[in-house]
Amino acid sequence: MNRLASPSQLRASLARWSLFLVPLVLLLGFASGQVAGSGADNPWFAALAKPRIYPPPAAFGIVWSVLYLMMGVALAMVCAAWGARWRPFALVVFGLQFALNLAWSPVFFARHDMALALAVLIALDVALLGTIWLFWKVRRAAALLLLPLLAWCLFATALNWQFLQLNPDISEADANNAVQRIEL
Repeated sequence: MNRLASPSQLRASLARWSLFLVPLVLLLGFASGQVAGSGADNPWFAALAKPRIYPPPAAFGIVWSVLYLMMGVALAMVCAAWGARWRPFALVVFGLQFALNLAWSPVFFARHDMALALAVLIALDVALLGTIWLFWKVRRAAALLLLPLLAWCLFATALNWQFLQLNPDISEADANNAVQRIEL
């Protein structure tokens, strides 16, 4: 029997990858939201008409924290799969979908460009499907961990589209009615 590593070595590798990647994914996700100024204290966002399917604002922090945690664990599982044929492709596509994921908040909340944010989400949905497919080829459990993220991103796509439908001229109006908040 030829094995690259024993089961205990594989568990140790997964633990090392997890200890590095889970906090990194959580930190980058948190930083994206903070840089973008997302949340209830964003005056531009507060002025938008909200769709009926818009969840309570507290739900976003909880859901995204859990999803980033799951994403970090899934990534660690694939990173620890040394020798898996599809591993390099899975990591590249994961990087693309993660970059799109991080880009959405600044595009929506900082640039106030809901149409471009919708395009980012559609690209994210496609990249996430590719990531899940490739993760399935490397570690099925890693792919399964990304299914809630796919469901949430599809929901976010529908939500973004409804924001755009309810607020068609808000992007143009924002350029002329800028809001500046100064805290002392």
